[in-house]
Amino acid sequence: MNKDSSEKDKSPAQDPSPTEKLGEQIGHRAKRKLQARDKDERTVWFGFGMFGLVGWSVAIPTIIGIAIGLWLDREWPGRVSWTLTFLIIGIALGCLNAWYWIKHESGR
Repeated sequence: MNKDSSEKDKSPAQDPSPTEKLGEQIGHRAKRKLQARDKDERTVWFGFGMFGLVGWSVAIPTIIGIAIGLWLDREWPGRVSWTLTFLIIGIALGCLNAWYWIKHESGR
């Protein structure tokens, strides 16, 4: 038998189709992800990551609030300091955002 005929003799049941291979890969990755989630060993790097997450989740809304406040103070000056107002709003939104992420990560 030559090489071509031996390849033709193989039935499709012997070689998994590309979709079956993809399904196996997805199943394997999902299993690994679940195992990693079940271990729940949080390292020092996880703690550093949470510090960064909390810091940025407060800093970004605060900076955006300051920028909006400065723009409003330039456009519509008045008795009320828009910069201070939006600084406080930005900090409040940032703290709510940080609280959400801490609750989300600790709820695992």
